[in-house]
Amino acid sequence: MRKAFLVSPERSPELAKVVQVCEKRLQPGSLDVYVVRENVVNAYTFGLSKTKTIVLYEPMLRIMSRGELAFVLGHEMGHVSLGHTWLNTFIGGLAGSPSPFGIGYIMYLVFQRWSRACEYSCDRAGLLACGNLKLAVSALVRLAAPKIQTQAEFEQALTMIDAQDDAFVNQLAEMFQSHPMIIKRINALKEYAASPEYASLQANVDRNLQA
Repeated sequence: MRKAFLVSPERSPELAKVVQVCEKRLQPGSLDVYVVRENVVNAYTFGLSKTKTIVLYEPMLRIMSRGELAFVLGHEMGHVSLGHTWLNTFIGGLAGSPSPFGIGYIMYLVFQRWSRACEYSCDRAGLLACGNLKLAVSALVRLAAPKIQTQAEFEQALTMIDAQDDAFVNQLAEMFQSHPMIIKRINALKEYAASPEYASLQANVDRNLQA
């Protein structure tokens, strides 16, 4: 990653504080966070060794608040904690292997479905990291519509996102995607945030922060 830099208190103190708080809340284990200087709004996690790597793209630092970044970082830390980094590599390799009778294609669809399920789980980790449903939803909206600048544009983007699952073609297309529709992720987060399980886990991560 020649265009990337390692997040540290010396290089990027504000972001390093957000990373530190998320790590204390979720306790994902050893990891490094890098920022890539490319005009992309995305984040991902990889690593087969003990120390995993989270990658953020630089534009996210401009368009997101600290709380929204905490959701994104917590989401990626969820991938680390749940073992998705090595499973992604293993299953992804199988799905891409040539196989007779369309088995490779079937594996691809199975992997995509598994990947979508992972995203829901990691959104929960993101919510636990930021501790605020409104910020979690806002982060997802900004990932889907990174150019929004005003509250009116935000509301317009949210309205468009809300209509995603109304079209059958979108439902069909989702079968081939690694991520669920944003509106489904938002609705799942709202349901989870209202659950006793979330209240209990949030109390635990709050205690981790105070320890």
